[in-house]
Amino acid sequence: MALKSTIFKAQLQLADIDHGCYADHSLTLARHPSETDERMMVRLVALALQAHQLADVCGGDGTLAFGAGLSDPDSPDALLTDFTGRIRLWIEVGQPDDKALAKASSKADAVVLYTFGPAAEVWWKGLESKITRLDKVQVWRVPHAAVAELGALAERSMQLQATIQEGALMLSSARGSAQIEPIRWK
Repeated sequence: MALKSTIFKAQLQLADIDHGCYADHSLTLARHPSETDERMMVRLVALALQAHQLADVCGGDGTLAFGAGLSDPDSPDALLTDFTGRIRLWIEVGQPDDKALAKASSKADAVVLYTFGPAAEVWWKGLESKITRLDKVQVWRVPHAAVAELGALAERSMQLQATIQEGALMLSSARGSAQIEPIRWK
């Protein structure tokens, strides 16, 4: 019998001072049985860091949502689509191979990858030359210490406040807070 995804609900109050984006998001996250709380929360952070694109790219007339992620390897972890259904932004989390990123680049206007974990540097050194050739791809590193803090914030029903200022995101809830300062690799 296959295990089912666990559903998490998040009410995210976002204040992106860097981009002048202030919004409330009601989010549903399906955590695949093989996914950790840390990875799920990095997906949420990636979506929060890119939420300003809804206004910047789509003029507010689009959809920013989580994709199938681990359940479907050909689907993004999150995506921004405009009113025509065109994928304007493909958000990926983890350490995909260069072929997966090239495929995502062919389907979307832009691809943003948030990599994390203790092996991220080794992964990057192995694929950097191939990924730097992909014009539409940005790569960000989420520091490992911040990922552990994010995992502690995970709960089935979350009330989260996110503030983005000077490139850093402060995510807080009744359980605590985490500060994430992603580092741009590409």
